[in-house]
Amino acid sequence: MILNRKLGALALTTLALTLAACDKKSSDTTTTTEGTTTGSESTGTEGTATTGSGSGGGTLVIQSSADVPTLDPGTTYDTASGEIVENIYETLVTYKGNSLRELEPVLATEWEEGDEGKTYRFTLREGVKFHSGNVMTCADAEYSFRRNLVTNTGNSGNWFIAESLLGTGSNAKDDPSVTWEKISGAVKCDGETLVFTLPKADPAFLSKLAYVGQSVVDSAHAKEVGEWDGTEATWKDAVGVDLAGSPLNNDPSGTGAYKLVKRDANSVALTAFTDYWGGEPNIKNVLLQKVPEPATRIQAFLKGDADFIETGGRSIIEDQLRGKPGVAVLDDLPDTTATALSMNQNIKGDAIGSGKLDGKGIPANFFSDVNVRKAFVAAFDVPLYIKEVQLDKGAPRNFLLPDSFPGYDASLEPAQFSLDTAKSEFQKAWGGQVWENGFTMNVTYRAGSATMQTAMEMLKKNVESLNPKFKLNVVAKPWSDIIANADKGGEPMIVTSWAPDYADPDNFVHTFYSSEGYYNGRLNAKDEQIDAWINEARSTTDTARRDELYAQIARRAQDLAWYVIFPSPVGVTVHRDNIGGISAENYNPMSSFSFAGTFWKNLTKG
Repeated sequence: MILNRKLGALALTTLALTLAACDKKSSDTTTTTEGTTTGSESTGTEGTATTGSGSGGGTLVIQSSADVPTLDPGTTYDTASGEIVENIYETLVTYKGNSLRELEPVLATEWEEGDEGKTYRFTLREGVKFHSGNVMTCADAEYSFRRNLVTNTGNSGNWFIAESLLGTGSNAKDDPSVTWEKISGAVKCDGETLVFTLPKADPAFLSKLAYVGQSVVDSAHAKEVGEWDGTEATWKDAVGVDLAGSPLNNDPSGTGAYKLVKRDANSVALTAFTDYWGGEPNIKNVLLQKVPEPATRIQAFLKGDADFIETGGRSIIEDQLRGKPGVAVLDDLPDTTATALSMNQNIKGDAIGSGKLDGKGIPANFFSDVNVRKAFVAAFDVPLYIKEVQLDKGAPRNFLLPDSFPGYDASLEPAQFSLDTAKSEFQKAWGGQVWENGFTMNVTYRAGSATMQTAMEMLKKNVESLNPKFKLNVVAKPWSDIIANADKGGEPMIVTSWAPDYADPDNFVHTFYSSEGYYNGRLNAKDEQIDAWINEARSTTDTARRDELYAQIARRAQDLAWYVIFPSPVGVTVHRDNIGGISAENYNPMSSFSFAGTFWKNLTKG
């Protein structure tokens, strides 16, 4: 997911880099079960367990600064929405405990893979009710996935399930190869068994099904309230329809442990679903409140009026919360974001100043010279950033893939900070013209992000110290303006960050490094060898071969120096100490509810 959308609430976690600036279309996950896999029913676990006797009560209070754009799974693509949707609705499978590799059943009880990874058959759980009282059947699951393939708007994460099932991430308006025959053939019911048929094997397919946007909706209720009727006769009218204000957004009906009671601009209220198939949760009510002022949230938290809050970062936790009465801190959590400064090799618009290497600007292809890119990489002081911004909680990274993910090669040394190396690379750049003539360049960051301002100022100081003819202007802009300009190739260098949609390395590697990836518009770079390795990794279920390919990509990418890679942060979150059910053992970073890393149904309140 792009972290400006999916970071709506990922900013609610206290990951420093994520808080800094993230934008992603995904943003934000990966392989879990590779090769031939059969899921099995489990009880007493995060995804499927009986969650309580219903004897509990009380209200869980959550405060943040985030808006909630939607409650429709079909367009959920931000964490503020996701943390609610994943508790109203449910998916076929979910991540087990704190694992990013192992899946467990939820609305499915088991599954079988066939035809060398091109067919999946899911047995669905019986006796499951929607909040409307309707009983879930295979027809509901079939409708849900077909609806996602039909609508597949740019504001949703349905592009990656469409890639798996249709061979393209586009909808029928953008890609005429998408037909009703393809959609209906890709997902259909065989009796009460849900069958997926893929055009080719996708090693990340099962983990994609764990994404909150692939939740099963109540098809009868959806049609009653005015959603697409699910038929071939009307499907073209539903292609690409904006679901932001959809009927399901206003009137959701899921199978989850909580159902909507009331929603307004500043709060969302939910209550336990008494007919939940897993048993009533321990906490009766959940109230999410939009509280823009950090000081107000902190005061409420310290008084016990809020159980979870958006804190604003590790420094706030250390300075104002850790050690205070009633406060519990969960630290050293795994990180699942990747952040870097992208260097645009074909800059559009007026950001290049004079457009020449005359000290007053830069040429549009300034970053096409690998020596320029290597110089900027060497000039970024990663150890100082870890010390001053991350408070010594972080580690250098060699690749834009979280080190908690499969495929990360820890044996590769990260790029080293060295002003001597930076000077040497600048002296070689553009045949010596960069060093002789100097340059002036604007670098932008999200207005209001102290973290990213610090990072840019650090880079500015180091680069300008090398040569008095070097000038970096650090400019604050609204994030929406930066993204709009970056999408047109107009930004020379910006913060580029991604949070995962599904727990597979492809979700990061294709996004950052493929010439067809989401961020290539910010790079305008292409390497045929990297493209070939990425495409091979996307189509094989051989885990060892995939790991080998990602290691090769990481090494070549480091030589090409497309990005200034930020160190990995270490996650930390706080909660009131009377909230139970939170631990490192069950904290899963793929959860949209990043305060606890688990579903609300698993929590208790003493």
